Amino acid sequence: MNESRLATSGPRMHAVPIGPHTHGTVESRPISGFVDGQSIYTSGERAGQAYRVEFGAVRVYRVLANGRRQILAFHFGGNWFGLQTADRHRSTAEAIGITGVKSVSLQEDPHIWQGLLPVVLENFMAAQEHQLVIGRQSALERVAAFLLEMSDRSGHSHRFELSMPRADVADYLGLTIETVSRSLTKLKNKRIIKLYGARGIEIVEYHVLQNLCL
Repeated sequence: MNESRLATSGPRMHAVPIGPHTHGTVESRPISGFVDGQSIYTSGERAGQAYRVEFGAVRVYRVLANGRRQILAFHFGGNWFGLQTADRHRSTAEAIGITGVKSVSLQEDPHIWQGLLPVVLENFMAAQEHQLVIGRQSALERVAAFLLEMSDRSGHSHRFELSMPRADVADYLGLTIETVSRSLTKLKNKRIIKLYGARGIEIVEYHVLQNLCL
């Protein structure tokens, strides 16, 4: 199977154009490498940087009062993250697999913020859409919506490989790993999708999957 890695855009969020000054600044910065599970920043750490994924993937999460992890977003190649006006981060960002990231200071140059305003808006809209997904009552609906999102982010491909383990998918959707696995198996048995190994996905009946989310 020729599987494509998840790539460059967020939920309904494709290569968002940024200001030329900001683009030139980030292109001049070196790539910092991270191994799987390594923190890029942690909750409570001083903020002030904006980050762009060059390769690999990043999970952004918070730990809830009950100790459970809630993943807020996944970021892939070309995605910006970590932008906020607060002095300290309210979430933690970790690498998924081998990941490369560039960063720019938001304090050194006020023009950086201006260039990234379209990204801020798109990230906000993506967060709202994610809240709609986890607000669905049915676990099957959540998993179906997640697969459609990942298809969108892999260039609307019906065959792709997930960058993240199922534990991450569960924490992203507010489900257990067992529930995610059962939902995937149910979709497979209904011949809506095919599964290849631990992370390979093929959407066979795209419109049926869409109808589950209506």
